[in-house]
Amino acid sequence: MDAKQKLAAVDRYVEAFEKGDLDIIRSLYADNAVVEDPVGTDPHHGLEAICKFYEGALGAGIKLTLSGTPRCAGNAVAFPFRVNGPSMSIEVIDVFEFNDEGKVVKMKAYWGPENVEQG
Repeated sequence: MDAKQKLAAVDRYVEAFEKGDLDIIRSLYADNAVVEDPVGTDPHHGLEAICKFYEGALGAGIKLTLSGTPRCAGNAVAFPFRVNGPSMSIEVIDVFEFNDEGKVVKMKAYWGPENVEQG
């Protein structure tokens, strides 16, 4: 998977939140993917659990804005962004790891209480 494809996956991820489209999320992840958001919490295993996790955020109207340039290395891309919600915002760095088919097999979100702004 080349850098262009990895960057396209990041763009699709942001688009999923812009459109509130769970089908885009479903298309990005492998069936056996694992999502840990934030790192240190119980991971979500498998596509159905991952989609259930995203349903809440998409339904709440959460939007994402890239806040820096994504970085590609090996089978992964890391990208900083801002989560914008009705009553809060969060500065986050996500890391996607891809399989040979170009699907996300692991996502880790790096953020903590110090990255959350209320209001």
